[in-house]
Amino acid sequence: MKIKKGDTVKIISGKDTGKQGKVLQAFPKKGTVLVEGVNVTKKHQKPQGQTMQGGVIDKSMPVNISNVALVVKKKSGRVSYKFDKNGKKYRVLAQTGDEA
Repeated sequence: MKIKKGDTVKIISGKDTGKQGKVLQAFPKKGTVLVEGVNVTKKHQKPQGQTMQGGVIDKSMPVNISNVALVVKKKSGRVSYKFDKNGKKYRVLAQTGDEA
């Protein structure tokens, strides 16, 4: 999976098309990422004990990895890998070559 926690991504399809956010968590086995402020749903929560209050809360849901693009220097696109002369692998945008 080429998108990691902490990356800034842009939503390229779905109801939140065009929005940008930071990846809070990545789920490689499921092929999804949790993006801050994107794909927000309402959840009705029952009060648990005396400390937790019930009500309707907003909850971010995961987005499929195919629906996001990495943002580097205000440009978004697909991610590829390159190797430097020492053999270290790093991520770059496929279209522009900007290092991620």
